[in-house]
Amino acid sequence: MSDEKRRGPVMIDLEEQAPEVTPATAPPVPEPGLPQGAAMQRVAVMAARPRSKLARWFFAALGALVGFMLSVAAWDWVTGLLAANPVLGLVASVLLALVLGLLLAIAVKEAWAFRRLARLDHIQKDAAAALGAQDLGLAKSVSAQMVTLYAGRDELAPGLAQVEARTAEMFDADGVLGLAERALLAPLDAMALREVEAAARQVATVTAVVPLALADVTAALTSNLRMIRRVAEIYGGRSGTLGAWRLTRSVLTHLVATGAVAVGDDLVGSVAGGGVLSRVSRRFGEGVVNGALTARVGVAAIEVCRPLPFRSLPRPGVTGLVRRALTGLFGARDG
Repeated sequence: MSDEKRRGPVMIDLEEQAPEVTPATAPPVPEPGLPQGAAMQRVAVMAARPRSKLARWFFAALGALVGFMLSVAAWDWVTGLLAANPVLGLVASVLLALVLGLLLAIAVKEAWAFRRLARLDHIQKDAAAALGAQDLGLAKSVSAQMVTLYAGRDELAPGLAQVEARTAEMFDADGVLGLAERALLAPLDAMALREVEAAARQVATVTAVVPLALADVTAALTSNLRMIRRVAEIYGGRSGTLGAWRLTRSVLTHLVATGAVAVGDDLVGSVAGGGVLSRVSRRFGEGVVNGALTARVGVAAIEVCRPLPFRSLPRPGVTGLVRRALTGLFGARDG
């Protein structure tokens, strides 16, 4: 009898009941074909990749060596030409002097561009200190610096007059900087957002309709560089070539460090339902995601170049920005 009891069914009581899984509570099925915005992620990683000190020293030494060799070769060429034919030597001397003068002008322009960017950084630090300590005097100094920075810009003339007339009536740092933000930065924010929308639309269009290899990466890189440079110019940065590249590296490094270039279901779903897009057209879905990531870069560039943080005015949202930028694409696709 004992053997028969052992062969019977056995019931084991569990201390905790397993959670009941229903279609409503089941986790979503992963979609392997979801667009990931590969072009923008590649651009961000390339631009934000840190360079070693050894590499910097190597390229600096290489540039110095090449420059020295070119200088010696040009000098020998001009002096030899002067000895052989004075007229041709004089023409070569004039052309060489012209080239050197243009190089000097480019260097001065780049130095001026770095100075403008440093000026924005200085205003940002003073504004953060004024808001943190509620320093009224420092806040008024920041407001005066912004008036000087934007003096002579016709589109800001009403705002400049308003700031100069009402700053003396403010008795707290928040009020002084809030007035400067509403009067001076609201028009600039609108201009910067239009630039971001245009860049996002261009990147999405090229990715969706151009099937050439690396065309999407090239379009994303050039569009983002131009967008960041234009945003800096709008807020008073006027970055040159080197300044724009440095600014781009700082923006994309920040995005990579914070994980903002990683594509999640919230971004794709909030823009246009990435799963549906990837099934209808893989490239169109990639274009939407690349455009969304470009908008993220644009918002980060606005925050980096803006003299004041977003306090009195709302921070621009990426989702609404992308929807406005890609409205034409959706209409063309639906038609």
